Amino acid sequence: MKLSTTSLYITVLLTYCFSCNIRDADSNYSAAIKNSERLLDSIRVAQNIPGIDAAVAIDGKIVWSKGFGFADLENEVKVIPGVTRFRIGSVSKPLTSAALGKLIDAGKIDLNESLYSYLPDFPHKKYPITLKQIGGHIAGIRHYRGNEFLMNARFNSVTSSLSIFKDDSLLFEPGTNYSYSSYGFNLLSAVIEKASGEAFLPFIQREVFSALGMNNTCPDFYDSIIVHRTSFYALDSAYNVINAPAVDNSYKWAGGGFLSTTTDLIKFGEAHMTSGFLSATTLNAFTTSQVLANGDSTSYGIGWRTYHHDGFQGFGHTGGSVGGITAFRVYPTEKMVLVLLSNSSDTKYGNVGDQIVKQFLGAKP
Repeated sequence: MKLSTTSLYITVLLTYCFSCNIRDADSNYSAAIKNSERLLDSIRVAQNIPGIDAAVAIDGKIVWSKGFGFADLENEVKVIPGVTRFRIGSVSKPLTSAALGKLIDAGKIDLNESLYSYLPDFPHKKYPITLKQIGGHIAGIRHYRGNEFLMNARFNSVTSSLSIFKDDSLLFEPGTNYSYSSYGFNLLSAVIEKASGEAFLPFIQREVFSALGMNNTCPDFYDSIIVHRTSFYALDSAYNVINAPAVDNSYKWAGGGFLSTTTDLIKFGEAHMTSGFLSATTLNAFTTSQVLANGDSTSYGIGWRTYHHDGFQGFGHTGGSVGGITAFRVYPTEKMVLVLLSNSSDTKYGNVGDQIVKQFLGAKP
């Protein structure tokens, strides 16, 4: 990932501009910044993580953005805060939900409708399935099996990716249990295609990424040149850093196939603070926990997980991918967004996210 002279100039300029924004941040957060940087740098060293990018926005302003370590170890390319693109794994699910939400608000999709109203050719299962159940992981659609997480095969369409799981039985009667499923989001992306009359990738690009100015968010085509994309790493049995296995994420764009940056995800989080980008009804449905038939809460809405800690309530998602682990949180009442990105399969943030949120919100005037 060597940089040309032009790319290097742009990189330096972006880094300078971003640093200016951070220097202008409220000095009330200086202790929170110092403590958060210590926390993240300690786990980076302890876990032998090549690179991490972190950012916090409060009241619509980025108050902290910091890159740690390297995006590319071989070429000694450092992480550029807000610019380096990482695999975001399952944080792709909230992005897909936003695309779904645009069609809901346009009256083209009904969450309570049967899956078969949109995909009549999908193999019929023992029980009826609604889109809401699929989006909340309570439909009984299975998750990865065997080595599917490491799949390195090209699927040329969303429809073709359904072949991986379409003939499998449901794990349980929909609505009676919770079982996380990335493949459920393959189904939702196929529904988006049917309802919009357009392929999933160009639709989400126009209606979500371009609409929100997320100019560095894109599908992770492994065989394409993507500027500022990090390299991807893992640890061997002796905890040495190695290159992560090659994978092709075309089998799961909607559930885990996108690249993004801290800056873009903050824009996305800000757009979900209040209604506007999505209607109040749709936003509430997405960020409110679903309830099982027995009355138990799942702590998951539609593409968003709910968070409750230290007196704060928010929603967000984590993302695990080959060569990257992501943590993404939105706290609407406090008007805060947190993003943590890494380029190692083996990153474990633990409760660092909770600690960082507590640090910054404790310092908020």
